[in-house]
Amino acid sequence: MNKNEFRDLTNSLAITPESVRRLALGLGKSETRWKPASNEFSVVENVCHLRDIEVDGYVVRISRILKEEKPFLPDLDGARLAEERDYNNQDLKAALGAFRQAREDNLRIIRELSSEQLMRTGTLENAGTITLLRLLELMREHDGAHISELTGLRRKIA
Repeated sequence: MNKNEFRDLTNSLAITPESVRRLALGLGKSETRWKPASNEFSVVENVCHLRDIEVDGYVVRISRILKEEKPFLPDLDGARLAEERDYNNQDLKAALGAFRQAREDNLRIIRELSSEQLMRTGTLENAGTITLLRLLELMREHDGAHISELTGLRRKIA
């Protein structure tokens, strides 16, 4: 990945919290908690999931890849976390703020990484050996999936 591609990757990661915030704007409390099906996330659940995956997933994984030799990185069960942490009854505004802050903290580290650091590896459960760079690409893919899901929810709510 060249410098321009890396900049595009980090810029994409940087705009996600604002994109998510905009998709949640203007909805009433009941609309942010509405679920199209029992096995799908509401708006607030999406935001809480993004927050917790950032904090409990990406913060930990980035740190471990940088500090340890080929660490094992456990997967996180988003559906289980949503149920255990009662996402649908959490405060949307607080979750948005915590997600934004955690992403900003991650980006401060990410933007300073050397090429060698980006090539450090870990074993991500259910994915196998990945580089730190691949983890960042997976973050962007995960962001995109939730932005699409939130966009679809907005359409259904309207």
